[in-house]
Amino acid sequence: MNKLLTIALVLLVFSCKTPEARRPVTVKTGSFIDASVERNKQLNAKEKAFIENLMKQQEKEYIASGNGFWYYYNNKVENDTLKTPAFGDIVNYDYNVKDMNGSIIYSAKDIKTQTYAMDKEELFTGLREGLKLMKSGETVTFLFPSQKAYGYYGDENKIGTNVPLICEVTVNSITENQTP
Repeated sequence: MNKLLTIALVLLVFSCKTPEARRPVTVKTGSFIDASVERNKQLNAKEKAFIENLMKQQEKEYIASGNGFWYYYNNKVENDTLKTPAFGDIVNYDYNVKDMNGSIIYSAKDIKTQTYAMDKEELFTGLREGLKLMKSGETVTFLFPSQKAYGYYGDENKIGTNVPLICEVTVNSITENQTP
């Protein structure tokens, strides 16, 4: 009996061990992400060089935006009383989309006149930021690198993966947001 009690006590002490976490069979590193970042940096540098070369060939006064794209005014409105759109303002505009060779992908007729509630609706990044720079009556030509246009996915129609774009945009009117 004493022997049986001793064995039971020993088994009880050694079986009360806390569970140990199992180690993963494979350890993943950030190599895929690192490679993706490197590819995107190279793509961005290549597109930037291409766009800068294109700008040198044209005799336009391009402005580099703080948002990673370039533009020039086809028609600039010098009236200081006109304002650029703010959050919630309704912008009525026309635009076309071209590839970097100047070939039209979507004409203004294809796209039709657009109405956009500033920062409240979906719009590709470059165009959304570009509209914020414009006043009513202005026409601006934008050069968007692919990450400011449709990026990796394209538009799933005529614009493919990582395609930089040229967009000529005319703001017809800006209606101020009336909601407080």
